[in-house]
Amino acid sequence: MQRRGLMLVLSSPSGAGKTTISRRLLDEEPELDMSVSVTTRPQRKGEVEGVDYFFVDRQRFDAMASQGELLEHATVFENSYGTPTGPVEAALAAGRDVLFDVDWQGAQQMRTRRRADIVSVFILPPSTAELERRLRTRGRDPDDVIAKRMDKAANEISHYAEYDYVVINDEVDRCLAEVRAILHAERVKTERLPGLADFVGRLTEVYQAS
Repeated sequence: MQRRGLMLVLSSPSGAGKTTISRRLLDEEPELDMSVSVTTRPQRKGEVEGVDYFFVDRQRFDAMASQGELLEHATVFENSYGTPTGPVEAALAAGRDVLFDVDWQGAQQMRTRRRADIVSVFILPPSTAELERRLRTRGRDPDDVIAKRMDKAANEISHYAEYDYVVINDEVDRCLAEVRAILHAERVKTERLPGLADFVGRLTEVYQAS
């Protein structure tokens, strides 16, 4: 049956496990693609252009934003990130779902522009102590950056009510199962099945003929 794809938006404070959940979802859901953002952030070692991000300079990024080529965009820690519109539109029309790893600002912009297509999930840590422990365990950021991320987390968490669903990531497998259940349920909503009326019509014809 013909199906329109959906936009699965995941948000969380840094360290809550959003990246892990996203990677597991992509591994286990063959109809789900990751949206690749553009960013002004410098490319890190091991990152691949067009896979992790599209890396652009500030002039190009600002031009894309002003010309309406981005579904959402935001500035985080002096670097800007945005979602190109074209690839998302093509995927949805082809019946594929697109996963977005964005903050609450990006989710809000996308919801304003494309509310019918969006399913938004906010991932919470089980506690602030656990969130800080996870940030330190990564071993990627110095103490001053971790302090900034913890301060920012309180503001991010305050936006939980703006999301369709909230999941607490106290255990990765359980959290993943809940997000997958949300995805599967949203896929079969009647408004996402433009071919449903024709399908039901054919069923009705068969019933009447019998």
